[in-house]
Amino acid sequence: MGSPLRILHVVVNMNRGGAETLIMNLYRNIDRSKVQFDFLTCKEGVFDSEILKMGGNVHRIPYISDVGHFKYVNELDHFFSANNQYKIVHSHMDKMTGLVLRSAKRAGIPIRISHSHNTSSEGGFAARVYKWYIGKYILTSATNLFACSNKAADWLFTGKSNSAKILKNGIESEKFAYSPKIRKEIREELNLTNQFVIGHIGRFAHQKNHHFLIEIFSNFSQINNDSVLILVGDGPLRVDIEKQVRDLNLVDKVKFVGIRSDIHRLLQAFDVLVFPSLHEGLPVSLIEAQGAGLPCLISDNISQEVDLGCNLVDFIPLTDLKQWVQKIKGIEPIGFNRRIASNSISIQGYDIKETAGNIEEFYLSISG
Repeated sequence: MGSPLRILHVVVNMNRGGAETLIMNLYRNIDRSKVQFDFLTCKEGVFDSEILKMGGNVHRIPYISDVGHFKYVNELDHFFSANNQYKIVHSHMDKMTGLVLRSAKRAGIPIRISHSHNTSSEGGFAARVYKWYIGKYILTSATNLFACSNKAADWLFTGKSNSAKILKNGIESEKFAYSPKIRKEIREELNLTNQFVIGHIGRFAHQKNHHFLIEIFSNFSQINNDSVLILVGDGPLRVDIEKQVRDLNLVDKVKFVGIRSDIHRLLQAFDVLVFPSLHEGLPVSLIEAQGAGLPCLISDNISQEVDLGCNLVDFIPLTDLKQWVQKIKGIEPIGFNRRIASNSISIQGYDIKETAGNIEEFYLSISG
């Protein structure tokens, strides 16, 4: 049998973000004798060593914020002209994909995929204007469009979203299925006895709306003194959020547990996931939470597609703090009665084996 088809995935780094988690889930579940993943990144990531173990290559160029627009474009042009053996480039950089695929097109790479994982750009006014401008190169440079949800497709591929293929953010459903044993273990590990545990998983960035989350928790903890908030993740705004927690005298009730590789275990310890994001594509963590049978209170800015019909998701407006508090108050600490949702995950097409099979088939058929 010949060498596997090598796909080049383009990301900033391979850390534990939603898009990166999906790519790694796909990578672990595809037939690597037929399809291999390589990566073009700008910074080191926690998954780099696992990628190398699975036979992938990690290429690195400096990022635009470190070297500026012209140097970054030169680095992309140089990389693609030196590596134009790739038949397929799959870029996950949202608006920045415009520059990536323009360079890949110049180098003669035949299949250029833009994959939308979000519904809005981050950054200040100047950054967003810049991203809007270079995002215009996407539709002139991409041969194929992918998105995690219809909303994400509408945002990145305005006017062309109908031609985008929706690739579901699949998970290893059996890994997330509720386990009373793991719940007990992780609660002991985190010194949680009979507390009501509110959880959140996400990077400390503007999009995730941690300030509002802390406000919700501050109000709720006045009603339920036995409540704890667990914050999973890291990011640029963590210091600000730690200060807000100190200012509100919540230090004993809010645990910052950092970046974790055992999300499937942590979800077992929570009683509810509270997710007040300003915008999202289709968060993998909400699929995982439903797989663990966990009630999710989420912002109504998030696509309805995230609700897998397990009766676990409640959409709440960000304008109504009181409603968030009341909804949390209405949740029973379900502990041992968590319904098994793994079935719904498969029925709705969010099992990673199915997603990996779909993408593998797509790559092999399109590379001809």
